[in-house]
Amino acid sequence: MHRRRTVALVVLDSVGVGALPDAESFGDAGAHTLDHTLEVAPVDLPHLTALGLGMVPGVTSLPTHDAPQGAFGRMRERSPGKDTTTGHWEFMGIELSQPFRTFERFPDAVMTAFDAATGRGHLGNRPASGTAILEELGAEHLATGAPIVYTSADSVFQVAAHVDVVPLETLYAWCEAARGILVGDVAVARVIARPFEGAPGAWRRRNADRKDYAEAPPNPTMLDALVEAGREVVGIGKIPDIYAHRGITRAVHTDDDDDGVTKTIEALQSGVDGLVFTNLVGFDALYGHRRDPQGYAAALAAFDARLPELRAALGPEDVLILVSDHGNDPTWPGSDHTREHGLLLATGPGVVPRPIPTRDGFADLGATVAELLHVPWSGAGTSFAKALYTRPY
Repeated sequence: MHRRRTVALVVLDSVGVGALPDAESFGDAGAHTLDHTLEVAPVDLPHLTALGLGMVPGVTSLPTHDAPQGAFGRMRERSPGKDTTTGHWEFMGIELSQPFRTFERFPDAVMTAFDAATGRGHLGNRPASGTAILEELGAEHLATGAPIVYTSADSVFQVAAHVDVVPLETLYAWCEAARGILVGDVAVARVIARPFEGAPGAWRRRNADRKDYAEAPPNPTMLDALVEAGREVVGIGKIPDIYAHRGITRAVHTDDDDDGVTKTIEALQSGVDGLVFTNLVGFDALYGHRRDPQGYAAALAAFDARLPELRAALGPEDVLILVSDHGNDPTWPGSDHTREHGLLLATGPGVVPRPIPTRDGFADLGATVAELLHVPWSGAGTSFAKALYTRPY
């Protein structure tokens, strides 16, 4: 009989804790999302500080704590990328040898096939900020009904459409068609539906109705191993989309990060026998890409204020692990992610407060979750579960 336990894994999307050794090759030498944000927009983060965030190597923007209440460290990403899919796949044991492909513009063959699927042509087809391209092309979209297609430094094919011009289900169908087109040599990590509303000069993105259509992982992930072993895997927020809904037993939609925290607490209180896996994307989508350190700092403070609720929802055998998948330094040039260490904080009734040596791969996280849940895992990663406990777990 296995010991019933819930591991709650919460991704603070893009809250990087300092440039990786190879950051220079990505144009990111010196990036530090957490420190640079708090230098520009200081806020108190008492509960994250109590878990030891200020004691993570390289973090200088927060004080140390005389009696930390959690285990603390950081992780290096091995895969050659700095995007959501690459980071999350490596969390669960998929290490990539080649980065996902990116585009300055999508080939004519791709766009011809997409136009045939929509029957409306398209606008854009270039890298752009999601808010800037709405200002530029939103009015033309209203007049023509043609979807706005854009990409970024990430491996994404994004399709924006006004909800009064293109019903949500139609937009989703178009994105599913694009997912089927973008395979093989033109494969991208994600196709993203980006609905919006409003009028020229006052566009509003409908982030709660965003949908990501990810390429399926090429091999079984640790999530698949959990499900095969009979454990529950509750994916909250965009987690199910990132793994193409594979290795997920229950998908939970969220409206925003505050709702994501609430849904995580509810899942913990329900007594999940397995993994509760949450992504809080607002840090990245709302503030990192928009280079808004004040908004980023306010989002950190908002999460910090709810951290005691998350910890209070833990049962006697449960574990809460906070991580990040890449950086998105809001003080950095451009609007791209930054190549940084992922943060690593762990807490729970039985977790020993101590430093965790820097992990040499994000896959150590998945291996640790598997060991904590007593599920065999022979894929990538080395578990650090023994570093969290001084008693049998």
